[in-house]
Amino acid sequence: MKVLFVTSTRIGDAILSTGLLEHLRAEHPDLEVTIACGPAAAPLFEALPGLRRIIVLDKMVFSLHWLRLWVLTVTTFWDLIIDLRNAPVTYILGRKKRRGMPRDDSESRQVERIARILDLPEIVPPKLWTSEREDNLAKFYLPEGGPILAIGPTANWQAKTWRPEYFTELIERLTASDGILPGARVVLLGRDDERPMALRLIDSIPGGRLIDLVGKLDLLTAYACLARSAFYIGNDSGLMHLAAASGVPTLGLFGPTKEELYAPWGENATIVRTTLSIDEIFPENFDHRTSDSLMDTLTVDMAEEGARSLWQKCQGENRSVG
Repeated sequence: MKVLFVTSTRIGDAILSTGLLEHLRAEHPDLEVTIACGPAAAPLFEALPGLRRIIVLDKMVFSLHWLRLWVLTVTTFWDLIIDLRNAPVTYILGRKKRRGMPRDDSESRQVERIARILDLPEIVPPKLWTSEREDNLAKFYLPEGGPILAIGPTANWQAKTWRPEYFTELIERLTASDGILPGARVVLLGRDDERPMALRLIDSIPGGRLIDLVGKLDLLTAYACLARSAFYIGNDSGLMHLAAASGVPTLGLFGPTKEELYAPWGENATIVRTTLSIDEIFPENFDHRTSDSLMDTLTVDMAEEGARSLWQKCQGENRSVG
């Protein structure tokens, strides 16, 4: 079965779409998938079983990237085209079926809208695929030796980021003798261009416990590292969705974005948010390029309570399974 899968340019949305691929893989063992996506999301699919090729859609003037997609795909007759971006070009490609992103103004979560593309009766959880290379690198970076608390202190705009001093205090509480992860090592994750945002936090963690991986990992290796961690806490970002997909208990920190739409998906994932609602949080003349953090009404006490509650829930589920 030949499938053209056109997905998002944004990492978080691309991760949320992977449940569709996992559903198709289960239904069609002969699946051959061509992925079309933006450059940031492309590495997510490199180890996808049944991958035929990845077409990276670098944005071009006059939307010529869509013409490029047509040139690269027009000679194939597709069994199914799934287009999360509803690009007009996918209507004129030869195919048996085409399914696009539902166009509605509802407040349903992104992952729920994605599931409706194939009319799935329930949401298939996002899932990524790693190779032996990523798994071995994760073992190298995070060797055995006690629990690991993973932290995502960055985001694509400053307003969404919890302040470094809050992360520092929360880490101290959670790794203290009476914390959920006593004596845990702390791994920091993020993109290379986000490293300046993380420097204050990096400097605040004792060197013997810090594993600084900010800017040092590709996406799939970060995913493999998250799967080896005991707990994850981070801002609303693609990394948060990466963590949730890995299965690690994931606590997302929200303020100026809607958790109703973009909360991490999974039984082991939840959020805490600022006391100010999203309607109250934005100042006049807000500009995401220059705004300071808008997360200050999310206190360390609130985040600690959310972390402890999620940890107890996950531990209870593990005991019942055992």
